[in-house]
Amino acid sequence: MEDIYKTIDKPSKETLFKEKSSKFFGYAFPVTSEEEIKKALESLQKLHPSARHYCYAWQLGTEEIRFRANDDGEPSNSAGMPIYGQLQAFGVTNILVVSVRYFGGTKLGVGGLISAYKTSAQLTLEASEIKEKTIDVHYLLTFNYDMMNKVQRIVKEKKLRIVQQKLDLNCQYTLAIRKKDAEEIFAIFNNLYKVAIKAI
Repeated sequence: MEDIYKTIDKPSKETLFKEKSSKFFGYAFPVTSEEEIKKALESLQKLHPSARHYCYAWQLGTEEIRFRANDDGEPSNSAGMPIYGQLQAFGVTNILVVSVRYFGGTKLGVGGLISAYKTSAQLTLEASEIKEKTIDVHYLLTFNYDMMNKVQRIVKEKKLRIVQQKLDLNCQYTLAIRKKDAEEIFAIFNNLYKVAIKAI
């Protein structure tokens, strides 16, 4: 089962590609929602108020994929799709790549634009720190304090990641379990007396 995906944790460094005196500034942002995408685009419009085009592509999701490519006034499919093609080539998701163009006075033609936006996106992704992450399932464990040692032993043995914990008379752990191990871990805790587990 494929349970690994590639993404970035922080925005890339700015890249610059020049073609016939047009300038293409490239940026990559880690995003998980369309709201974050909107904010990133607005920040670039403030940074480059006199640019002619803000072309971009984004992809969200690990199992259900959503994506969008935008030419922002360039000829149809000459900007957004070449950028999106690079997202696919690098195999990344939860990412937004933007190429901000300053027109240099010489028209590049559709072929020239496709090549320029593709190169801008490629340089930007090469300048990004791409990381592999696992697709995780989250479980909520609820148990009495007297079960703490047993639960802790399993957490240690199986190298489980606790993302949240609440320790009272009644204890709660939120666990992030790698998808391929999720069924096995669920079964272990489900068979433990006085421990409740549910997916969240």
